[in-house]
Amino acid sequence: LKLIDYVLEQEDISVGGNWKCNGALEFNKFLIEDVINKLEFDPAKVDVIVAPTTLHIAMAKVMVADNVKVASQNVSLYGTGAYTGEIAAEQLTDFGIEWVIVGHSERRALYGEANETVGTKVSNALEAGLNVILCIGETLEQRESNSTNDVLKEQLDACKESVKDWSKVVIAYEPVWAIGTGKVATPEQAQETHAYIRQWMAENVSEEVGAATRIIYGGSVNDKNCGDLINQSEIDGFLVGGASLKLAFQKIVSTASEHQGTQESA
Repeated sequence: LKLIDYVLEQEDISVGGNWKCNGALEFNKFLIEDVINKLEFDPAKVDVIVAPTTLHIAMAKVMVADNVKVASQNVSLYGTGAYTGEIAAEQLTDFGIEWVIVGHSERRALYGEANETVGTKVSNALEAGLNVILCIGETLEQRESNSTNDVLKEQLDACKESVKDWSKVVIAYEPVWAIGTGKVATPEQAQETHAYIRQWMAENVSEEVGAATRIIYGGSVNDKNCGDLINQSEIDGFLVGGASLKLAFQKIVSTASEHQGTQESA
């Protein structure tokens, strides 16, 4: 069996909604009741995960439907102790949170999180029992200088030793130049880059793990472009930013759920 194109089996698609620093009590109530709790998808096939602000995690955890998971947008570099303003991985699991986003480009760019920091956070999260959405991606300058794969390799290399079980990790490829800009990587660009990530997995972990690991796309995903993107064989879902705060999120989730994977015979 060739492992480049593979059948999407149960829970092999992930769709995440990253609320970033958005939301207030009344808006969140509308978003949860009128958008998230009315999502139509097959939970045996698709993981749907929403990541509110830390302040609103408890609200979301109480209000969202049981078939939707709640994630944290960040996790501390350290454990519990004298770390003012931080939330440790073990505190998230103690509170019943199952997922965390690590390595988002906004954390890297605005808060100085280096590759090594991301690797440590991934390790802390996994050791505490969390599932990780690991974000990687290149800037426009790096894309235009043809160094995309080099950048992704450095980001992945920094996390390789942190992961003992890749089934607990979803890789989110988010080209920095497409996040919140309205610009979207073409389906062909995303497919090519996802194929490189899967190749890295095959060479650095194993072909089996490379084939099974979910690699999702983020960067101005919306209800208009999600169909063309999910039809690419290497794209296993989405990490959605702005559109996760709108009714468009329903279309994105249902489109992912309706997608049929392809199989290439040996």
